[in-house]
Amino acid sequence: MAGSVTRAVAATLARHPRRTFAILWARLTGRRLRARQQCAALVGIDHRLALPPRILDRFPTELVPSDDPDLRLLTAPGHALVAGARRAFAAAFAADPSLHALYGDALVQASPGGPVFPLLRPAFDPDYLMAVDWLGPVLAVRRTSLCAIAGGDAEISALDAALRIVERFGPDAIGHLPGIVSVRIGPDLASDRASSLPPLRGRGPSEGGREREATDPATALPAPDPRSPEAHPLPLQGEGRRGPRDAHLETRLASLRRHLDRTGRAATRLACEPDGVVSALHPLPDPLPLVSVIVPTRDRVDLLRACLDGLRTRTDWPTLEILIADNDSRAPETLAYFRALEGEGVRVVACPGPFDFAGMNNAAAALARGALLAFVNNDVEAFRPDWLGRMVREALRPEIGAVGAKLLDGEGRIQHGGIVLGTGGLATHAHRHFPGDAPGDGMRLRATHAVSAVTAACLVVEAAKFRAVGGFDAAHFAVDFNDVDLCLRLNAAGHRTLMVPGAVLHHREGASRRRSPEAESRHAREVAAFKMRWGPLLVQDPHYHPGFDPDLSTHARLRAGAVDGPTGPGAVRRSGPSRSPT
Repeated sequence: MAGSVTRAVAATLARHPRRTFAILWARLTGRRLRARQQCAALVGIDHRLALPPRILDRFPTELVPSDDPDLRLLTAPGHALVAGARRAFAAAFAADPSLHALYGDALVQASPGGPVFPLLRPAFDPDYLMAVDWLGPVLAVRRTSLCAIAGGDAEISALDAALRIVERFGPDAIGHLPGIVSVRIGPDLASDRASSLPPLRGRGPSEGGREREATDPATALPAPDPRSPEAHPLPLQGEGRRGPRDAHLETRLASLRRHLDRTGRAATRLACEPDGVVSALHPLPDPLPLVSVIVPTRDRVDLLRACLDGLRTRTDWPTLEILIADNDSRAPETLAYFRALEGEGVRVVACPGPFDFAGMNNAAAALARGALLAFVNNDVEAFRPDWLGRMVREALRPEIGAVGAKLLDGEGRIQHGGIVLGTGGLATHAHRHFPGDAPGDGMRLRATHAVSAVTAACLVVEAAKFRAVGGFDAAHFAVDFNDVDLCLRLNAAGHRTLMVPGAVLHHREGASRRRSPEAESRHAREVAAFKMRWGPLLVQDPHYHPGFDPDLSTHARLRAGAVDGPTGPGAVRRSGPSRSPT
């Protein structure tokens, strides 16, 4: 496998001699990071997170589990608590009475002597937990909180405990304590006993039902290798002999169903995708609301035609209006196309003057009649008809602000999987340059989950929410960062931004933009304004683990010194609303 990958990379480099020379020149002249970034853009990238076996020497486990009258630990089978983790949990609870549950990170070694893989968690995300049972592998709960939600039920699962804590105390009551709190060393999946246990990669401790307290590592049960096919759950089989994975999934779906019913969402249906990811199908109103699709453009009729063809023939939402925000198009072919479109009911909104992406979208949004706004770049193409329906279902939820889609570049690789703050200096697209069919870290390229921001290349938001925060800020972010700024202001208003990987489109990013000295100067001003307004949030995105390398494609490499023991109580992370902009 390694040889074939190396040959494929060499073949790609050979097909692009100029770009290959630029990579080599950057490396030879000491710009190693730039060379790595250019190479990733050319040949793609994947996870390289394996650690040497000796890393486990740094994390001795508890030899004799101690009992804490104030703390209950729900631990996944096979995981042993790291020495000091219990003390770190207790200190974090003591420092913050509003915390009711905590979890940390873990190390997994599938077989003795083999590579070690880290499980690095984001801040708590209830939407992600609905889709993937990622929480844990160790969940620490205050005993008083456990009594409040379950009457001291000794058999409650971590999933049920987390869901009930959210119901009783809110999602901010669950925090993430960065650092390794548990270790699992186990055999491969040869035994039936091992294969019946819950997966780890992208999953969590509650799969399979009941949890147990932390146990002696000598008697702890192993869990599957997170890289193996067994590490991903199977859909319900329906007929025939049912396997242990089916039972795990049934238990999980039952827990989610009870949670939805308890929280007044009985109309929400649960569907299990072929890869085991659970989709929550929130109800749609009847009749379906009008969606106003806004497409900014300047000439480039080749791109625009492909974009609109996708909207009109490969989008299954029945109630659409399309508005073209035109920035001084002059090509005769473009103007003729506009006339034809207007004859078919498409509105063309004149937006003269210097290119102002934010202002163009605002102008069209002011004329839109739809209850929802869908901002779509002219270099984006729909090819799966359900993309808009998936996004609208989420955008209509009162607590959700902006909703983004998974976008694929011209090579079929990931162009956008959400936006991560603080990476690349300011913000970058999550999982950039990963294979288009990659599941992503923790299944985040398949599971709906919260992010700090999404790109306006394909963004859906309720019109009332958009207008309530003043739309895009054209005064400060005419071209760059306007989408991130919009999402952060929606977050500050109490909404959450969601990434919906089930909505997939193609995006030829920047195909209709050209750089110039004026553009570079404007970009510098917008960078300064972005840092001034949102600087504190750029220190660490709550949805992105601080152990990942911030300079290459996200989730691809570990930061130097990334794997460490549990940190102090001041490092607890939560995904609360953004601070109001200054």
